[in-house]
Amino acid sequence: MWGQPEVASIGPAEVAEKQAAGWMLLDVRTDEEWAEGRIPGATHIPLNELVARLDEVTDPVVCICAVGGRSARATQFLQAQGREAVNLDGGVQAWAAQGGGLQR
Repeated sequence: MWGQPEVASIGPAEVAEKQAAGWMLLDVRTDEEWAEGRIPGATHIPLNELVARLDEVTDPVVCICAVGGRSARATQFLQAQGREAVNLDGGVQAWAAQGGGLQR
């Protein structure tokens, strides 16, 4: 991603540790994607609603999407707002591929 600052990211194996430490899991996928399955404990705020619903986001936060692109943008936005935010590298697909269960 030329011209984009690097965003802090974590792998699927680190999600449970962050969640146990009180980090919010923020899923920025569409309503349809959310309905298909999500990481247990995640909060759903679609990316296109994030600015309007910023007050619903707690700090610190792990941003999640399908493969990591939209959540990287959410992470950059939240960092610009002074929030501690990291991106889930590979998103829900990487989570599921590494054996993470999905809630429906």
